[in-house]
Amino acid sequence: MAWFGRGRGDSDTEAPEPKERTLPDAGDTLDPGASLRPIVEPLGDAERDRIAAALASLTADGVDVDDLDSLSAGLDREYAAWSAAPEDGRPDHAAIVERYAVGIGEHLDRHTDLDWQVVTDVFGTDLALTEGFKGSFVVVPHNLVAGRWMRGETGWIPAVVGHIVRRRTRH
Repeated sequence: MAWFGRGRGDSDTEAPEPKERTLPDAGDTLDPGASLRPIVEPLGDAERDRIAAALASLTADGVDVDDLDSLSAGLDREYAAWSAAPEDGRPDHAAIVERYAVGIGEHLDRHTDLDWQVVTDVFGTDLALTEGFKGSFVVVPHNLVAGRWMRGETGWIPAVVGHIVRRRTRH
């Protein structure tokens, strides 16, 4: 599900990628939507560590994940610095996308009825937020950030994430 993979030259000390889950093959089943239903699983230690590392990095950079304006300003600063740098001197954009995707995901986890899960669907396996283990409503923060990063969009977090928060506020 993630738009960006590991870049060239990454060290061997990075956290391992989560194992890819396999969706059942719909084959000739009478249920034509069988392979479209996501498989939702709880976070494991690797995913919890991945989230904690990204949150610690954001905090160290002065980003408050409880404040959408802070998340937005941080991501916009990172994008501006990245795009202004010479191509051969740019920091790893995948690492930036990872941090801010986790920051947005954590914001949704804290402020909505959605919870962190590992979700596998027809696009792959990734960290996502969903309502329990039903998987009928899924948000993949990496997709939110990566798609907009590729288009050079800035200032979108308060409106986009704010809309999800308004629709999914915990009662």
